[in-house]
Amino acid sequence: MKVLIIEDDADIAGIERDFLEIDGFEVVHEADGKKGMELALSGGFDLILLDIMLRRINGYEICREIRDKIDIPILMVSARIEDIHKIRGLGLGADDYIAKPFSPAELVARVKTHISRYKRLKGAHDIELGQTTADEIDLGRLRIIPAARRVYVENNEIMLTNKEYELLLFFASNPEIVLSKKRLYDKIWGEDMYGVLETVVVHINRLREKIEPDPANPRYIQTVWGVGYRFMA
Repeated sequence: MKVLIIEDDADIAGIERDFLEIDGFEVVHEADGKKGMELALSGGFDLILLDIMLRRINGYEICREIRDKIDIPILMVSARIEDIHKIRGLGLGADDYIAKPFSPAELVARVKTHISRYKRLKGAHDIELGQTTADEIDLGRLRIIPAARRVYVENNEIMLTNKEYELLLFFASNPEIVLSKKRLYDKIWGEDMYGVLETVVVHINRLREKIEPDPANPRYIQTVWGVGYRFMA
């Protein structure tokens, strides 16, 4: 497994590299944000560890650019620990947020968990609640084809990340069932993850922007205040 570290602090990058290599990972380090983004987009990596404060281009911009083009786990690493920075990073498509200083052992554990999770999601169709064996879920303007992992809105295919796709499929396979943020987090991200429940909110907002005719007044993914969310077919 190959990890790209985009980090301009040589000491922190060295710690990340050492502990990942001890655990058997192949590691590439780039201190320059622009070059790091180019490396990431060239492919061949299983996960990216991304600092926020970088030269020439910041981690938020890099995260947005990578997420728009490829689907790969992105873990943001930063000394900024305020919730607003976490939410912004997650909103741009990051999978997790690790605050400095961090435990190297915890960082390695998160890297391994995210890579494992992504690989499971690539071929997963385990729905747990209401299982679907349908070749196609047709909701009028919204169509989901599980076997091909494709989603169409008004006959135009839309690109979803793995987690966005799994979240939508889980919702669509369990219509009108109220699902809490905790339940969704456990299902899509896994109980062994370290993230925050705001991750669910951020991903649902991103999903709404892609599938809803009016994201501010959602037709499909509706909020049940104080409880969670419900999918209306």
